[in-house]
Amino acid sequence: MKFLKVLAYPLSLLYGCIMLVRNKMFDWHLLPSKSYNLPVICVGNLSVGGTGKTPHTEYIIKLLMNNFKVGVLSRGYKRKTKGFFLAESASLVTDVGDEVLQMAHKFDNIKIAVCESRRKGIEILLRNFPDLDVIILDDAFQHRYVKPGLSIILSDYSNLYTNDFVLPTGNLREFISGAHRAHIICVTKSPKVLSPIVSKDIEAKLSLQPHQKLYFTYIKHGNFIPLYTDNGSEMPPKVYVILLFAGIANTYPLEEHLKTKCDDLRVIKFNDHYQYKEEDALALLQKFKDLYSVNKIMVTTEKDAKRLENSVFKNIFRNIPLFYIPIEIEFHNKYKTDFDNQILNYVRKNKTNR
Repeated sequence: MKFLKVLAYPLSLLYGCIMLVRNKMFDWHLLPSKSYNLPVICVGNLSVGGTGKTPHTEYIIKLLMNNFKVGVLSRGYKRKTKGFFLAESASLVTDVGDEVLQMAHKFDNIKIAVCESRRKGIEILLRNFPDLDVIILDDAFQHRYVKPGLSIILSDYSNLYTNDFVLPTGNLREFISGAHRAHIICVTKSPKVLSPIVSKDIEAKLSLQPHQKLYFTYIKHGNFIPLYTDNGSEMPPKVYVILLFAGIANTYPLEEHLKTKCDDLRVIKFNDHYQYKEEDALALLQKFKDLYSVNKIMVTTEKDAKRLENSVFKNIFRNIPLFYIPIEIEFHNKYKTDFDNQILNYVRKNKTNR
């Protein structure tokens, strides 16, 4: 693997330089970057995924939705549709993507849409819903044709972007110098108990700019929720074996959580945003049946659950105890109040400028 990374290093330099030149063209106004007369918040990262954008976006939605009319715009990764598409709870995962469908199921009182062009998507949202107070852009940090008023980037605690390199040698979409465009940096998936010494060390590694604020978050796992509420299965009184399967970028936090819930954890990993097929479900079912235990369950993620919501999978997993675990993010100590205030103050100040 190390040998392959060495071979790919020149390609990484070339790719990184192309992205650097592209960013400079926006900085020097050789390429157009449009601002809007309402608050626009971008939640993104430097890496290709696995930092927790969806739960952080959901946190901001919940923070704002009771006092402001909120719109959310995403690319809709892995969807089959093209162009602008307004998400609803009845939408299909192939229409809007798993992450957007997850948000649409949770927040039926806000406008959530997908569009490859964030500029076009914002303009359609504002034309159809002119009373929107704020728009949240999901995964748009590299989409420079829109200039957000507040940019947030996320970095995994166990794999800071300062320790990474650009594709294909590493997982970064651009050189780490691009982080200077962010107003907020959130270090995600940190331990629930965070040492002040460790947080100071990370702050030093990230070399924050004067305009930047640093926050730390951790994952809060919810209860086991049946994927199919009427399939005839129940949670056993004591769980000995869990078969976890997931198509997400980073299963480590969930694995660590589930190890506290059973004696034996088995893990089957798929690619991020993997679109399950019937043969995958049948193979998973056989793996589960082959486990030598009575008190056993199957577990997946909330995002994967959205890709399994159809009658074919429901019939395959009939009478099987299959659950998903929702997640939320929590801020450490005083970081929650400071983060909430920074978001709320930005929206209040810029909402009045319309």
